[in-house]
Amino acid sequence: MKKLVLAAALATTASTAFAGSMAEPVIEAPVIVEETTTSSSSAGLVVPLILIAVLAAAASN
Repeated sequence: MKKLVLAAALATTASTAFAGSMAEPVIEAPVIVEETTTSSSSAGLVVPLILIAVLAAAASN
């Protein structure tokens, strides 16, 4: 009985070693990511700086 269990265990582990096929591997095309040009980070600072300047001018009067 022990030999039968041992043979069954070896048969199941040996069968998974041959998984797959002899077909040619499929190679996917590389993904090309195009970089987009971004605006300067200083563009986001113009409006708040103008607002601060206007508030400072109004406070000084």
